[in-house]
Amino acid sequence: MKDFRNLAVWSKAHRLTLEVYDKTKGFPRDEQFGLTSQIRRSCASIPANIAEGCGKSTDPISLDFSRYLLVPRANWNTI
Repeated sequence: MKDFRNLAVWSKAHRLTLEVYDKTKGFPRDEQFGLTSQIRRSCASIPANIAEGCGKSTDPISLDFSRYLLVPRANWNTI
């Protein structure tokens, strides 16, 4: 699959993540490990998931996605 850094959706998600990190700097100090952390992690997971998807060696069109719905991610390599 092609390099994820060249995808427009990854670029937009990455920019959003950088903006969220910048904006959450102003959140109250007592929320650093609560709300701030949760917002940052949820935002950062978007470009990370896109990059992970691009790294898969299988052809996404030929996959039967229904078999992955009930299988935890850690066990995907055993299918």
